Amino acid sequence: MARPEGLGVFRLSCLFAVFEAACLLDTGMLFPRESSSREVKELNGVWNFRADRSPNRNRGFERAWYKRRLAETGPVIDMPVPASYNDITQDPTLRDFIGWVWYEREAVVPGRWIADEGTRIVVRVGSAHYYSVMWVNGVKVTEHKGGHLPFEAEIGALLRKDPTQPCRITIAVNNTLSLDTLPPGSIQHMSDKTKYPDGYFVQSIFFDFFNYAGIHRSVLLYTTPKAYVDDITVVTNFFDNTGLVQYKLSVRDAVSATISVTLMDKGGHCVASSSELSGDLKVKDVNLWWPYLMHENPGYLYSLEVRLKAADEKSAYEDVYTLPVGIRTVNVTSTQFLINNKPFYFHGVNKHEDSDIRGKGFDWPLIVKDFNLLKWLGANSFRTSHYPYAEEIMQMCDRHGIVVIDECPGVGIKDIRSFGNASLTNHLVVMDELVRRDKNHPSVVMWSVANEPAAEMPPADFYFKTVIQHTKALDPTRPVTFVSDSNYARDKGAPYVDVICVNSYFSWYHDPGHLELIPLQLNTQFENWYRKYQKPIIQSEYGADTVPGLHSDPPVMFTEEYQNIVLKNYHKVFDEKKKQYVIGELIWNFADFMTSQGVLRVVGNKKGVFTRQRQPKAAAFILKERYWRLANETGILPPWTKYPCSF
Repeated sequence: MARPEGLGVFRLSCLFAVFEAACLLDTGMLFPRESSSREVKELNGVWNFRADRSPNRNRGFERAWYKRRLAETGPVIDMPVPASYNDITQDPTLRDFIGWVWYEREAVVPGRWIADEGTRIVVRVGSAHYYSVMWVNGVKVTEHKGGHLPFEAEIGALLRKDPTQPCRITIAVNNTLSLDTLPPGSIQHMSDKTKYPDGYFVQSIFFDFFNYAGIHRSVLLYTTPKAYVDDITVVTNFFDNTGLVQYKLSVRDAVSATISVTLMDKGGHCVASSSELSGDLKVKDVNLWWPYLMHENPGYLYSLEVRLKAADEKSAYEDVYTLPVGIRTVNVTSTQFLINNKPFYFHGVNKHEDSDIRGKGFDWPLIVKDFNLLKWLGANSFRTSHYPYAEEIMQMCDRHGIVVIDECPGVGIKDIRSFGNASLTNHLVVMDELVRRDKNHPSVVMWSVANEPAAEMPPADFYFKTVIQHTKALDPTRPVTFVSDSNYARDKGAPYVDVICVNSYFSWYHDPGHLELIPLQLNTQFENWYRKYQKPIIQSEYGADTVPGLHSDPPVMFTEEYQNIVLKNYHKVFDEKKKQYVIGELIWNFADFMTSQGVLRVVGNKKGVFTRQRQPKAAAFILKERYWRLANETGILPPWTKYPCSF
């Protein structure tokens, strides 16, 4: 096993390697932040909405709905943004709609933005599922394949062509999934006319959550100067009590420029500075970024202020952007996961972006509630199952010290045709976008490239080797994982990852009802995996469906008592194996969530320890007692956390 003090050379080499990898990305995707040089205008609220119900779902393109107001093309309804459209109306055909839907909003753009040709105007969509095309005043400005990640377009020149026109934004969104998309799916056309009408089709999916669709995150207008900071890459390290922040800036449209880089502590005091596009900032008496319940001052963030001054033959420009920075290291040995050279044990949850009415739509009250529940529970981590979550959630994790396994939408890769070149190319692009967006978050400690694919298929070995190696090239500073089911013998991703993540549902999907088999089968699972790969293991999913308020003694499936015993039997094995090579446990799931209709699901997946409305089941108290005990065992918590109270 590698000694923590021997990891410095590896970390230092990663610091330099990451900047070479950053060159693979075309452009930055900095989160829009207001500053003295930048403004942000939210376009959230009620938009006009219309579903294209034509047989081929293509009438909107054939008749160019984007060239005029959407209401002039036919009936429109109100639709909130951000939100999934599925549960907003009483129309079951819209809830299950597959195909193109159209959104439209007229935005008021401040006159000074238009008048100043030195101001860039950008429209940004945080996420839309899954394929999007966007027009402004009838002119196509961008398109984007895939949900969960942002896309944007510069529209200043277009708006200045006719300043008297309002800024009419039209976005067409298609939730159709194919074998090449991420996640994949397929369209089945029903040809039996004795059972189905002409043109009838259904969307088949290979994942267990509802295929919510629409504009799920904020739509923004924001500005930058003509010469601006396009991207920042930060990698951190520390030696003794000195922190090291290595940074690299990307600047656009600056013929000649001067740079000022200032790193400030929480009190706003400068602790290091530079005037170069890249360099090293040394921080004396560093405050490290620590996870929640691992230190008395978790989630410590510095502020990296970048100030660009540039000029051309017409004007002078100044751009200011401030990036939160957490100084910490991540390393993996054959038996441990180390944060800041100290062993870290994941005791957390899997989540979904899912709630009543909003579906996957971004919702601040829900997010704040979830973080309060996480801290009440004593959870120090979660996995973004099974797709990247909103940037604002990542920022909350940074501030609160919640550790994140950041997962791409590689869920449900079950068909051999989804291992082809088109799928692989798309998967690599998604990893590019994910790393570009989340590379600077200290809370993100590991990338997950897939969840439970059909790894036994012959093409899987080359496919996942390529994706994993590509991800490591993009970011050599973080470990990469691949979430597998319990069958160690058929896995094709494990040889290339740094940490093994294993999902198993003993006494549920395997030997249902036989609670007594969990200890033996779980122990065998761990021993087989570790013997074969000699890598640390996280139990990345386990649990049982539970209908809240349903009771039985002796316990039977779907009762709260059954869920409790499943957890306790797993926990007994975790307590033994965490002394050896098990480095974490993530319950499935944090809260109940919606799924497609089927005989195995009664209004969604009920494996949450909280209901979909965020009320605790009995299992939540089992987990709370366990997670606080695990945290207290470290012996480094401040006194006030020894006896957790309500947050």
